Formats: sequence, structure tokens, C-alpha cells
Amino acid sequence: MSGVSVGFIIFGILLLLLVLRVPIGIAMFMCGAGGYLYLLGGETLPLLNSLKNLAYARLSNYDLVVIPLFLLMGQFATHGGLSKLLFSFVSAFLGHRKGGIAIASIGACAGFGAVCGSSLATAATMGQVALPELRRYGYSGALSTGALAAGGTLGILIPPSMPLVIYAILTQESIGKLFIATVIPGTIAIIGYMLVIQLVVYFNPAAGPAGPRVPWAERMKALFAVLPVLVVFTVVMTAIYGGWANLTEAASIGAASCGLLALFSGKLGWGQLKQSLLGTAQATAMIFLVLLGADMLNAALALSQMPGELATWVSQSGMPPLLVMAMILIIYILLGCVMDALAMILLTIPIFYPMVMGLDYWGMSEVDKSVWFGILALMVVEIGLVHPPVGMNVYIINRLAGNVPLVETFKGVIPFLASDLIRIVLLTLFPAISLYLVHALGG
Repeated sequence: MSGVSVGFIIFGILLLLLVLRVPIGIAMFMCGAGGYLYLLGGETLPLLNSLKNLAYARLSNYDLVVIPLFLLMGQFATHGGLSKLLFSFVSAFLGHRKGGIAIASIGACAGFGAVCGSSLATAATMGQVALPELRRYGYSGALSTGALAAGGTLGILIPPSMPLVIYAILTQESIGKLFIATVIPGTIAIIGYMLVIQLVVYFNPAAGPAGPRVPWAERMKALFAVLPVLVVFTVVMTAIYGGWANLTEAASIGAASCGLLALFSGKLGWGQLKQSLLGTAQATAMIFLVLLGADMLNAALALSQMPGELATWVSQSGMPPLLVMAMILIIYILLGCVMDALAMILLTIPIFYPMVMGLDYWGMSEVDKSVWFGILALMVVEIGLVHPPVGMNVYIINRLAGNVPLVETFKGVIPFLASDLIRIVLLTLFPAISLYLVHALGG
């Protein structure tokens, strides 16, 4: 049996294990170790030598320090009540419009995602804050839960983004460039979701009735309350993009600032501090375990030569590059049925990245292609969080809503999925949307 065939078998067994709900890190490690043994004829010594260096080689990577720092920043924001401040601020300015509370939910999700970096955490936290308000003003179950499930995906579209950090580490791309490249696509996503809400309430006004108009004095009070959060985000992003602090230093500033804000607000006691530290440790351990599993799998796939052979076959097949990209994006959407965003990035980038880099897209340079594909991959994997049958954001929001049938929530996200599709087509056909700020800021 050829090495390429073994590579495909490894990949197939891995998908089967994921369908059986085996944890992604363990499944990748098992398949990688098994494939490695088979390809070396059952010799255990090379495998043991590889394992001896695997953990150190991966976890000694300095760039990984940003993961627990950004996670801690998100934990402080969650347990420190910053999500409620963001929602109150946006709601004060938009809540009096039809669909305004739902639009405020999208804006608050974007703001919280900017200090969190996790879609699931954004959906869960903002759901607890916004759902009672949406229910109080009589919003339909489909619109309220659909908007929050879709809004939660902004957690990985707005920097900092954990999947994007992992993509950068796997491809040795600049994290700063990738963060810059998400700004315009992320803004388009926010505007697109808000327009979807406007269209829904235009055709069905009862789905999102207008709330009371908040006096300007209350609006200013909400603005001053949330101002420190906005300052923290501005400082962190300016530090990264302005070049006066590297990513790790900026993440440290963000984590410390969110911790101090939560402490001075009186909402970060010893219990919340313990939960924040424990949550960060658990999430970091999970991510690092998945990274180790991915390294073991990638070692087996490299030994099988499957990624390289597949990339060579695609480049010599004569297929139009855009068709290849469309096939890759469709595969991502299908994989979203059985795994989360981080797992998809770890599993597919070693296979798809060489394919994309070996094709010509409008004469783009290697760096531009790498950044463009990273943003496209990020945009597509987030769809898996809201499309059936898995849609983790959908299940989280539906569970928080309690009395909304699951089918209503899935109906509610369909218009937002249409917005996602339009955005992905635009980003695919017009790479400048992702690359403009990278080039403008000297990237």
C-alpha cells in the first residue's frame, strides 16, 4: 500500500473517531501514532524518539504564550461584568429602533469578541445578558436566538482570534498581519448581520418591536461606563498594529487591564478570580493537547507524503484555481458538521495550505496568498458554529433561551448564513478586501 493511500486511510479513521465523539486531540494523536508505526513497519524506536522531542518542540514555542494571555483577558471580561456594560452601551443608542435590541446584541458581541477571542464564550456570555432583554421587549424566538448565535461567531472574526493565532503558528505567518487583515472582513460581517436584522423586521415588524428611547443623559452614562473597556481594546490593538509592543506584550497589557477593570468595578472577588484562572488553565490545556495531537498526526501525514503528493496533483490537474478554492471552502463547511473551528484549522491546514500556495491567484505573492487564505479559512470555519446539524452556538443559545424550539433557532440563523455566504464570495473574488489594510500599514 502506498504512503498516499495510508494518509487517506489515517484521515478517514480520524473522521470516524470524531463522529464517535472521541476528543479531537486524542483522536489525532491515536491516528498519527498508529499511522507512523505502520509506515515504519512497526518499528517503535523511531516513534519513541519522535515523541521524546514532540512536546518540547511544540510547547517551547514563544508565540504560544499569547493563547493563555488572551484567554485570561476573556475570562476577566466574562466574570467581571464587562459584557453587560457593552450591551447596555449599544442598546442605549440603538434600542429605540425596530430590531434595535437585536442589533445592539450584534454590536455587543463584536465588542466582547474583541476582548475574548472565543465564539463559544461570546455566545454564552452575551446570551445570558441579552436574551432577558430581547424577551422583555417581545422579540420573536427565531430572531433573538438566531441573532445571538450568529453574533457569537464574531468572537473569532474580531481580533484576538484563537484559530487565527493557531493558523499563524502552523504556517509561520505573522500574527499581527493576520489580525490586521481581519478588520475589514470583520466589519463587513457586523454590518451584514445588522442589515439582516433590519430586513427581518422590515418584512415582519412583530419579530423585533422597538424599545423605549433612552434619554441622552442615560446614553452618556452608559458611554462613560464602557469607556475603559473601549480604551483597553484601543490600546491593545494600537500596540500591536503600531509596532510599539509585540503580540505577547500587548496580550499581557490587555489581560492585566481587564483584570484591573473587573477588580475596580467590584465584580471580581476571590471566587471570580479563581474561576477566571481555572477557566484559563483548562482552556489552555485543551488547546495544547489538541496541538500535540495535531503534531503527531502531521508527522504521520508528512511521512506518508500525502499532503505534498496531493498538492502536486492539484497543481498539475489543470483545474481552475478558483474551483480548487471553492472545493476547499465546501469541505470546510461539511467538516463543520462534526468538529469545531480550532480542530478544523489544525486538521486541514497541513493538507490545504500547500495546495493553495502552489496555485496562482491573480498573481499574488506568497505572503499575500497566505494571509488571504487564512482569513478565508477563518470566515468559513465560523459557519460551522451555526449551521445544522451541529452548530454549537445554536445549541448554547437555544439552551439559554429555554422555551424556544431548536428548529426555530435554526430557522433564525438561516438569513445570517446567507449574509455569511455573500461575504465569503466577496472575499474570495476580491482579495484586496482582506489585504488592503495589511498593505496600507506597511505589511
